[in-house]
Amino acid sequence: MLQNRGKEPVPLYERVKQHILARVKSGEWVDGARLPSEQDFVLMLGVSRMTVHRALRELFSKGLVTRVQGVGTFVATPRPRSPLIEIRDIAEDIEARGHAHSAQIVKLEVVHADPELAAIFDVRKGAKLFHSVIVRFEDSVAVQLEERFVTPVFAPRYLSQDFSSLTTTRYLQNIASATEVAHAVYAIRPDVRMCKLLGINHAEACLRMTRLTWVNSVPATKSIFIYPGSRYSLDNRYKLSEPPIR
Repeated sequence: MLQNRGKEPVPLYERVKQHILARVKSGEWVDGARLPSEQDFVLMLGVSRMTVHRALRELFSKGLVTRVQGVGTFVATPRPRSPLIEIRDIAEDIEARGHAHSAQIVKLEVVHADPELAAIFDVRKGAKLFHSVIVRFEDSVAVQLEERFVTPVFAPRYLSQDFSSLTTTRYLQNIASATEVAHAVYAIRPDVRMCKLLGINHAEACLRMTRLTWVNSVPATKSIFIYPGSRYSLDNRYKLSEPPIR
């Protein structure tokens, strides 16, 4: 059972995180070690599965554990990560360069959560989600394929918006800014669908960025962005903390 030794009350999910991190720090669970299952943690610690799931999700978002679908959760040594990506409106970027942004709405629909989406949004399998697929153009050249899954709890009027004039990013930010964001970026070869929508051939190297957002710890969106490597790049400028004076 979990104990709270401090004076201030600590949420159960934080105590689960502390329990896991303490055993990692002690060397009991080393880098790459498989952690007990969520159900095992429930039995060990006397908490709900939802509490365990949130604790593991937050450890995953910080790079302290990795999760393999159908296999389990593993201890991960934190790797250095560059804060390259922030949530930006691509239309504003394009227009700031003096070019014209336009959008082609491919899909705007209701879908039902498969097991992966159900886990991401903390909903039951088959729950209703909103889904959009949009191609974005810079001066009539396709530069981004955007696919989003949005929970109706966060954006109940998502499907009634005119996303040819208002970007999904701006609309969602107008509802509420994300309080937690997870990004993953890697290179891919485009499939047939991507090639058709972006007007590229299969030999074109693309960047795929996946973004998960939470608002006040509640899952809000999953977004997938595909960028043709020869047409668009991701960059950012940020200020490092001042080095100490010696």
